[in-house]
Amino acid sequence: MAAGVDGSPESLAAAAWAADEAVLRHLPLHLVYAEDWPPIGRETSAPYRVGDFERQQRWSEQMLSGAAATVRERHPSLAVSTRSVAARARATLAAEASGAELLAIGSRGLGRVAGFLLGSVGLATIGSAERPVVLVRAPRPQGGTPSQNRTSLYRDVVVGVDVGRASDALLEFAFDVAAHRGCPLRVVHIWPLSPVPDTDPSHGADGRPVVAEVEHALNGLLEPWRQKYPSVDAVGQALVGSPGEQLAHCAADADLVVVGRRVRSSPLGPHIGAITHAVIHHSPVPVAVVAHE
Repeated sequence: MAAGVDGSPESLAAAAWAADEAVLRHLPLHLVYAEDWPPIGRETSAPYRVGDFERQQRWSEQMLSGAAATVRERHPSLAVSTRSVAARARATLAAEASGAELLAIGSRGLGRVAGFLLGSVGLATIGSAERPVVLVRAPRPQGGTPSQNRTSLYRDVVVGVDVGRASDALLEFAFDVAAHRGCPLRVVHIWPLSPVPDTDPSHGADGRPVVAEVEHALNGLLEPWRQKYPSVDAVGQALVGSPGEQLAHCAADADLVVVGRRVRSSPLGPHIGAITHAVIHHSPVPVAVVAHE
């Protein structure tokens, strides 16, 4: 388990989130800090001195030490290691993710209500990482609140899927997280609104109830996963509307929302897809982005 930290409240929240997951999975936690050196954008007329780099090193070591101490205070038995790297942050974090179960990084909130602000480092990390990347913002919910008739310390995990081309990697991750947390899993397919005015989007052109058919197909898709993870209470749900907005709405009473990113090259740089980008933008809870074919 790994987390990228830079001393910000968001990154420290990401470290705390990753620590909780590491404990659930009986894994060690690795905290990493990376910074371009010299930082990009510095005026060449004011060159760095040797002392500048040494001061930066001391600061990063103290910051990492403090982050590790905070994590150990919450989880005394958790094995925590740290590393500071003078290198491109996006490349370092992507490499860190490749060798970890998952990578957690901080992301600034867009306001008091909900949402994340995804910077260039976060976008590049998500766009190039082959392992799941989880975006966490501060303040961090403390483990969720169990609802009535539930014994789990965590609220639901929500995963968005396309029932016509569902990804095994996406479902595997979502079921695995729910199994480790002992919480329910909601598997959601969103049926987009019809572009034709005054058309009922829940029915097809022939008048048949599309949503009911999708829910039937969705439950058929989930059956082998329910057998593989019998402890997970998995429910399939078909909704109508904007996929990004609907998933973010579903996340309002959940602890984690899981979305996919199709692995494909783009001449314009990292591409995470419109729906995933919308969920990241609007979700009030941590967002896990899972790369898949």
